Amino acid sequence: MTLSCPCSRTSAKASPLTKTTSRQPLPFSACCSPYLNENIPAPDAEALMRSRYSAFVLERADYLLATWHVSTRPATLDFVLAAKWLGLDVRSHRVLDADHAEVEFVARCREAGRATRLHERSRFVCELGHWFYVDGDQF
Repeated sequence: MTLSCPCSRTSAKASPLTKTTSRQPLPFSACCSPYLNENIPAPDAEALMRSRYSAFVLERADYLLATWHVSTRPATLDFVLAAKWLGLDVRSHRVLDADHAEVEFVARCREAGRATRLHERSRFVCELGHWFYVDGDQF
């Protein structure tokens, strides 16, 4: 059984019989796993954002801290007990220049039976070929 990636990234799959295209969830192994488990740097800010969401789902504090820019990185990271992440919707990915980008997203979760959502425009910086989360503005 192939597990879908927590980040909800999809790929287009064309059907030659119906001449339509459907969106299929990418498997974790072909999406965020290489970034989280094989030390492969995310190629852009959106891929880093998606991999960080997957790291939250999997409670991978090591990855989250390693991909957080040193200028804003907390010393430790605690997870909300019993939080169940429900999905990620990337609204936009805006490249500002070769080393700066913004990603706007909505992440949904359930905490203690209550649905919540985090709507944020995150800022990212690329240093020596590695993207880092810097900070963000919540809506």
